[in-house]
Amino acid sequence: MTVKTAEYKKISDKKDFLTVTDVNSQQLYQLLELAKEIKQKHAEGVPYAPLRGKTLAMIFEKSSTRTRVSFEVGMLQLGGHALFLTDRDLQIGRGETISDTAKVLSEYVNGIMIRTFEHEKVEELAKEGSIPVINGLTDSVHPCQALADLLTIQEVKGELKGLKLAYIGDGNNVAHSLLHACALAGMDISVATPEGYEPCDEIVAETLQIAAATGSKVEIVTDPHLAVKEADVVYSDVWTSMGQESENEKRLNDFEGFQVNSELVKAAKPDYLFMHCLPAHREEEVSTEVIDGPNSVVFHQAGNRLHAQKAILVDLLS
Repeated sequence: MTVKTAEYKKISDKKDFLTVTDVNSQQLYQLLELAKEIKQKHAEGVPYAPLRGKTLAMIFEKSSTRTRVSFEVGMLQLGGHALFLTDRDLQIGRGETISDTAKVLSEYVNGIMIRTFEHEKVEELAKEGSIPVINGLTDSVHPCQALADLLTIQEVKGELKGLKLAYIGDGNNVAHSLLHACALAGMDISVATPEGYEPCDEIVAETLQIAAATGSKVEIVTDPHLAVKEADVVYSDVWTSMGQESENEKRLNDFEGFQVNSELVKAAKPDYLFMHCLPAHREEEVSTEVIDGPNSVVFHQAGNRLHAQKAILVDLLS
């Protein structure tokens, strides 16, 4: 697929990108192709600035290294400009409504990326604003991460359909978006969590419905060894996410036996990929031997946040 700015046709039929399910299976693969093409253009030094003159407002109620840098650099490389805004920079932090904020920003910028806690806040921002809204992360889902994850797997393995991804850890926002993304891509996914930390029932139900159409197999278990068996990809995330710090001691106890280490990955395929959305806590959810080992692609994966998000930005803002 060759993308020419003057001829660009929008992939997604949605105004916003709030969750992976805002695209269908075909559109997901088209976004991945666009990301690879944009990445190749950049690597070859080919000028590509479809967002020249465009501005993205980036709202951070949750801090992040990867989300801020990748979106800011992405806009710059595409010819646009990004504004970094915290809740202390906006009247939203002093009681202005989401609705008013959305309408005001719609008068100034071409798009909004927000990284926050409540998913409902992102949905309201998208509903009330007239410009595209991109979900940089909520407590419910992390769609940009999942798109970068699929891009990485596709680049290394050459395909997605039929592969098995094993996710070991908390049934959190990362797990939710991986469930959606794997089902849409036709990948099998096995999620292993301790009892009481399973993914949201609604997310699982949505995933099963998608999987019925794509042929993906979905499994939710409490045995990490079962999940990892014959896996092509082994994925981990922190056990205590931002905002859950008071639960840390309890979580460390509850997740005992869920560390991805050299013993656990023996059940995976020999050429398995280890993935982690970062930041990682070495010797907690993953051993140093695994995350820094030859099967780890965590920094390749982190780098692809830039390219996956550039595809989203081009699709929504160009």
